[in-house]
Amino acid sequence: MSTVLITGGAGYIGSHAVYAFLDAGYEVVVLDDLSTGVRENLPSRISFYKGDVADRDLLQALLRDHQIGGVLHFAGSVVVSESVAFPEKYYRNNTSRGLELADFLISQGIRRFLFSSTAAVYGIPDRVPVTEKSPLKPINPYGWSKLFFEQQLKDLSAAHGLNYGILRYFNVAGSDPGARTGQSTPLATHLIKVACEVAAGKRASMQVFGTDYDTPDGTCIRDFIHVTDLARAHVAVYEYLQSSSKNVIFNCGNGKGHSVLEVLRAVEKAIGRRLTTEPAQRRPGDPPALVADSSALCKTLGWRAQFGLDDMVSTALAWERRIMGLAQDS
Repeated sequence: MSTVLITGGAGYIGSHAVYAFLDAGYEVVVLDDLSTGVRENLPSRISFYKGDVADRDLLQALLRDHQIGGVLHFAGSVVVSESVAFPEKYYRNNTSRGLELADFLISQGIRRFLFSSTAAVYGIPDRVPVTEKSPLKPINPYGWSKLFFEQQLKDLSAAHGLNYGILRYFNVAGSDPGARTGQSTPLATHLIKVACEVAAGKRASMQVFGTDYDTPDGTCIRDFIHVTDLARAHVAVYEYLQSSSKNVIFNCGNGKGHSVLEVLRAVEKAIGRRLTTEPAQRRPGDPPALVADSSALCKTLGWRAQFGLDDMVSTALAWERRIMGLAQDS
């Protein structure tokens, strides 16, 4: 099998993709600047390069050492509220640097490119569940930065034959069931991660952002997908690109919506006690409900989500306790 380059491979989703590709028999090379990623969450046997995805000298050196057949591009910035406060960071990291990477790869004859996009490209949808044909109307710079890069990939494909896959993630949660990796990002904002930090005693309490949405319990509704299911989807899409050379765009979600309060109840059920929470104002750029129609991914590739909300909570809790134990031992 050819070697796969994974940018941002030391991050939360990227590290799970690394293990998924290794499990599938691929050689993996990781490029990450470690601004949020954790090298220790990756196996020691892989080739690792620390640096920027737009550093052409570094990329040239990497390609001299490895026969790269395709790229998974995870590197970027992902916090919606931060994108509203610092839009320039998001357009630089998610759009401009992505273009530099893709342009360089094309110049080197590498044309298989799998991109980590987001459901934020849909903004506040007119109806749910959301299909890939739903209107694209982001409401925050994070969503726009990803959508702009999606368009760049389409244009590069038309001009230069780039073979791309775009996966629009909904809310990713959980950790590797074997505890090989998990979400280790400092000051993480993902709901299940934060709730599990409260459950494990790392945080005293957490805020519930918005309790007055037009939803059954007043809190946001989201579609949560287990990170291991998402990593498996990347392998399936990558292999589809290899065999078909068709360009594809897929939603990646469970197709089920859970409110913030439902998620908190699931964590409380797992630990047998209540969490300390505080109501807070809505965050800028948060739509009331976002649920995926992932039937295109399922029908085209035969992919199915194997993990539910309770699995996401249990694996996330196990990872949180593991990293807290490691910190106490060190």
